[in-house]
Amino acid sequence: MRALILGGTGEGREVARLLHDAGWDVTSSLAGRVDNPKLPVGAVRIGGFGGPAGLTQWLLHNRVTVIIDATHPFAERISISAAEAARATGIPLIAVHRKQWEPKPRDRWIPVQSMEEAAKVAARDFHHIFLTIGRQQLAPFAFDPHNLYVIRTVEPPQVKLPPRHRLILSRGPFTKDDEKKLMRDNQIDCVVTKNSGGALTQAKLDAARELGIPVIMVQRPELPTVAYCVHTPLEAYELAEEIAG
Repeated sequence: MRALILGGTGEGREVARLLHDAGWDVTSSLAGRVDNPKLPVGAVRIGGFGGPAGLTQWLLHNRVTVIIDATHPFAERISISAAEAARATGIPLIAVHRKQWEPKPRDRWIPVQSMEEAAKVAARDFHHIFLTIGRQQLAPFAFDPHNLYVIRTVEPPQVKLPPRHRLILSRGPFTKDDEKKLMRDNQIDCVVTKNSGGALTQAKLDAARELGIPVIMVQRPELPTVAYCVHTPLEAYELAEEIAG
C-alpha cells in the first residue's frame, strides 16, 4: 500500500508516522519554501510536480493507493492540483482540513477576505502592527511608509518590506506569555494573521484577547470539494486503512 502525503504541516508528519508504523510505503511531498523543514518519517520529496498533469503522471508511475492532502489551509494551489489529479486517476483523495479558529468572547477580530484588504485596514487604522502571516504574502504591506511593522518569520523574506519594520526570525511554538511580552515590548496595537486553525499558533490570539488588541483575520480561501474530508491525522489514517481494505 502506497500513500502520497502532501504535507509540510504537523498533521502531515503525524499521518506519515501513523501510516509508516502500520506498514505503508509513505512518500511525503514538501513545497520546499523552508530551507530546513521538519521532516516526516518515510520518503520525502521536495518541490512541485508541475501542476495537475505532472502530479497525475507521478501518481500513476508510483502506483499510489491513496492521496492525503495535509497541506496548510492557505496552500490552495496544491489542493486544487490534488483534486484534479485524483479525478483524472481515480485514486482516492483524503483532505485533512484542520478546524478553523472561531472568535471567543472579548476577541476583537476584523475579518477580511485577502491580504491586500488586510494591508489597507492595517495602514489606515493602526500604527504598530504585528505581522504573523509567514513570508510569502508580505508584499502588500510594503507600500505603507508611515506605520511600524513587527514581522515574524521562520526564514528571511525575499520580498520588499515596509520602510519601517522590525524583523524577527524565529520558529514556534510560542507561549501566550511569549506573545504578550512581544506585543507589550513593541506597543502592538494590531495583529494580522491568517485563519490557519490549530493549537500550535493559537497563543497569539489568546495574548491579543487578554491585552484587548484587535486582530485582522484573513479568511481561508475556498478549497475544492472532495469525497473524503477529515479534521485530524488519526481520522485520515483510519480512513486510508479502510479504503485500502
